[in-house]
Amino acid sequence: MRRRAKAHFDYVTVGHVTADVTADGSRRPGGSAFYSALQAARLGQQALIVTQGRRREIEELLEPFSGELELEIFPAPETTALQTCISGGVRRQRVLAWAGPIAEDLAVSASILHLAPVARETPSRWRGQAEFVGLTPQGLVREWDEDSREIVLAPARPLAEEVASVCDAMVMSKDERASCATLIARAEEAGAVVAVTAGASPTTVLGPGRRALRVVVPAVEEHEDDVGAGDVFAATFFVMLAQGRPPARAAALANAAAAVRMAGAGAQAIGSRAAIESRLGPAAKDRGGADGVPSSNPP
Repeated sequence: MRRRAKAHFDYVTVGHVTADVTADGSRRPGGSAFYSALQAARLGQQALIVTQGRRREIEELLEPFSGELELEIFPAPETTALQTCISGGVRRQRVLAWAGPIAEDLAVSASILHLAPVARETPSRWRGQAEFVGLTPQGLVREWDEDSREIVLAPARPLAEEVASVCDAMVMSKDERASCATLIARAEEAGAVVAVTAGASPTTVLGPGRRALRVVVPAVEEHEDDVGAGDVFAATFFVMLAQGRPPARAAALANAAAAVRMAGAGAQAIGSRAAIESRLGPAAKDRGGADGVPSSNPP
């Protein structure tokens, strides 16, 4: 795994790279910072992950992707480890280990800075410059107790609102939307674009001064798994917005990226720009993917 070798990157993610513990006890790399950075790299971005945990463990987890990503690790006694169980169609996660909060004096220089917390670790301020700031607030609306260690959604804390007020775009799932209500309000006040994903249902795109748009998701006929699909969506959405694409077009491409990811297994299935563009539905291709459908529901 390459170490940080330059001061400025195209795409920087900040958040815990996790060790995701599977049912058989094996461990694989996870976390929004990892999946989003890898998608950005496959879109042609020079990508850096800024994370925290046990250096050797994180480097071993990410070794298969060492030619695509650069890495900066703040040392911690443990790497964040998550265990996921699916029962009756309901996904539950437990925190087995936590690497702690990332320092507030973080120095970042990037074209796109993606704040990608999974467990309340992302700092609310940093030093340096970013031309575009994206936020996936999942980890800002999570908490767990010391006994069960099971993750539950909770309202965002005031410090999270500070982060939302400086972002250019934000992505969350429909399940997180209620917990993120104050963050959405702060982001829209700041002029940010907000995308709410909903699995196979259309993605909702919100923005100041216009009606909500619904952007259709391409069908995935042979669904392998959806781990990291939301992170892949976010990275594509942020890159396309930063490159000047209209929000509906950016969301259409991001939906296509998620569909490419879900058609294969694991992080290796994350697609290139060509694969994503070829996955757009015929209607989106005919329109250039530039139009969304106005939502008849309140945003």
